[in-house]
Amino acid sequence: MNKSELIDALAARLDGDKKRANETIDAFTDIVFRAVGKGEKVSIAGFGVFERRPRAARIARNPATGEPVKLKKTSVPAFRPGTKFKGVVGGQIKLGAAPRAAKAAAAKKTAAAKATAPAKKTTAAAKKTTAAKKTTAAKKTTAAKSTARKTTAAAAKKTTAAKKTTAAKKTTAAAKKTTARKAPAKKTTARKSPAKK
Repeated sequence: MNKSELIDALAARLDGDKKRANETIDAFTDIVFRAVGKGEKVSIAGFGVFERRPRAARIARNPATGEPVKLKKTSVPAFRPGTKFKGVVGGQIKLGAAPRAAKAAAAKKTAAAKATAPAKKTTAAAKKTTAAKKTTAAKKTTAAKSTARKTTAAAAKKTTAAKKTTAAKKTTAAAKKTTARKAPAKKTTARKSPAKK
């Protein structure tokens, strides 16, 4: 796999954004170059360690001519693979589905959750509306009962007052009649008897 193929593979995991994939790879390699160049180690757990190793002065042979060549003391970059990397390459560790497939599954779950959320909100709103209607109906019923009770009480008071008034009128009328009857009797009693001769 060359850099171009690596960019394509990374872009597939970044929603097809090749520019972003290229920038990511360039940024990563630049950071590793600078850190290891200063003598620092770049360690990625499970993947491996990029480091700088010193190499002593020695005599080597020119492969074309076979003549001995003196090499100065120097430093070389080195990579030590991590345990997981070794296990994957050796066949002891099997990798699961690619993160792209996992990302797609997560996107489906999110979409399903978003689709379910409005339904839950609608159900909750319907429940609130039903509860509000029941409460309003109960209030109206209570108000109607209260009004009916007040009306009945008022009617009862009016009836009682009317009965009292009627009874009072009857009593007054009876008293007047009785008085009127007694008056002629008094007149009869009051007549003078004839004078004696």
